[in-house]
Amino acid sequence: MPQPIKITKVEQLNAVLKGATSIFMTDFSGLTVEQITTLRREFRKNQVDYVVVKNTLARLAAKQTGIEEIVQYLEGPTGLAVAKEDPLAPVRVIFDFRKKLEKPSIKGAFVEGQLLNQADAEELRTIPSREVLLGQVVSAVAAPLSGLIGGLNSLISQLAYAVNAIKEQKERTEQ
Repeated sequence: MPQPIKITKVEQLNAVLKGATSIFMTDFSGLTVEQITTLRREFRKNQVDYVVVKNTLARLAAKQTGIEEIVQYLEGPTGLAVAKEDPLAPVRVIFDFRKKLEKPSIKGAFVEGQLLNQADAEELRTIPSREVLLGQVVSAVAAPLSGLIGGLNSLISQLAYAVNAIKEQKERTEQ
């Protein structure tokens, strides 16, 4: 019979995993408690939960939440970086942290319903953030619009000059 504490831990893990846009499985071995605390702080700043898990409990939670695919990456020391909003936030935090310590390593990821191996998960760091992509879209849309506005302004001013020239010509012929 399962112990009540383990049941509670699985339920807590289920709550973390539900509604996740991405889950990055990491190997945190070699990090001190202080370094893991610093890493957790960085994750929290980016709205990412970081949970060090027992693999057996994580397997149960994964099966209960319908993401059995990640079970193959639940071997050895495992930490789960779970994002609810920006699915690429965990990989950015991990690589910023790795610039200092070369740890933690990424075992695999589950992003937007798709399982990724280590290489594919690490490749996600090259994708710009959502805000940068939105800015690029806005500028791509705005550039032709500003050209159109400039062209329309030019036409309006040419029309105003033509009307003014006709007015002046009529005034001269009336005199």
